[in-house]
Amino acid sequence: MKTLVQCDFDGTITRQDMSFLLLNAFANGNWKRLLREYREQKISVGRFNTEAFAMVKADRQTLLNFVRHKAELRAGVHELLAYCRRKDFRFIIVSNGLDFYIKAILKSIGIEDIDVFAAQTHFGGEGITVQYIGPEGSRLEDGLKETYVKMFLGEGYRVIYMGDGISDIYPAQLAHYIFATGDLLASCREMNLNYTPFVNLNDVVSGLESLPL
Repeated sequence: MKTLVQCDFDGTITRQDMSFLLLNAFANGNWKRLLREYREQKISVGRFNTEAFAMVKADRQTLLNFVRHKAELRAGVHELLAYCRRKDFRFIIVSNGLDFYIKAILKSIGIEDIDVFAAQTHFGGEGITVQYIGPEGSRLEDGLKETYVKMFLGEGYRVIYMGDGISDIYPAQLAHYIFATGDLLASCREMNLNYTPFVNLNDVVSGLESLPL
């Protein structure tokens, strides 16, 4: 069976959520109220990002300079990708974060050869517009991560899921194996799921080597 590793970005590849850092530094408005509503499941992630990033008026280059300076990656990124290449595992990133900074951070460490599916970002005079587009080209308000897990399962992949947040709980449950940290780890423990915890990405490499793949 062919194997795919679907990985979150913010809090998983990076140690912090870069979108929250951007909003904290540049949003002209109460974006944390929107965050509370999202975490309480009162609004979708699409609405949260649309309304929160509309508060950001800084230009693209200013934001890129900020994330390149602030981004702290977990150790083992290159080792994990090298392991997946050796094993012929497909590695992709599916994130609720914004595509422009995810690709820029990866490019800054020499990674440009993996697929990234995230919020599509447009910079205009009125601020930033954000939208999620699913694999069939339709706009999504929620569920980007699980949509991709379901698609890859339908294509016959054995899916290994990596994540850290509350938005990773449902897609992780659909996968064959889970690597978890942060809020996802706590949920896996509470739900008694089959998971492997990680602190850095070398832990994931070690965990992959022990799986019956």
